[in-house]
Amino acid sequence: MGRLEKDRLIRILFRVGIFLTFFGHGYIALTGNTAWVPYLEVLGFSEKQAIAILPIIGTVDILVALTILIRPFKWVVLWAAIWAFSTALIRPISGASILAFIERGANWMLPLIFYLIITNAFNTKIK
Repeated sequence: MGRLEKDRLIRILFRVGIFLTFFGHGYIALTGNTAWVPYLEVLGFSEKQAIAILPIIGTVDILVALTILIRPFKWVVLWAAIWAFSTALIRPISGASILAFIERGANWMLPLIFYLIITNAFNTKIK
């Protein structure tokens, strides 16, 4: 397997990995997972508002997942990294253990690294 084939395979694996994360979480939010309500309450939403907004969040997550799988626009990939980082960080902010943030590291690191790959951030020479 040549360098170009390896690069293509790596990009496909990143796209599929990010897709699975965002599609799975999107589906859970779309179906109204009430376990996530406290995270939205920390941001000032009432319980009723949080329950109402979860399907919207789920829809956006699924759209992000599909976009990255089909045509990974760099700003959508960057959004995925920022959103996943934020949703991981909200856990210890809402009173959960810091481990709840740590265990979700791959959720935001995968899109962040993929963003750096597709924007050629690694092609610079270090002196």
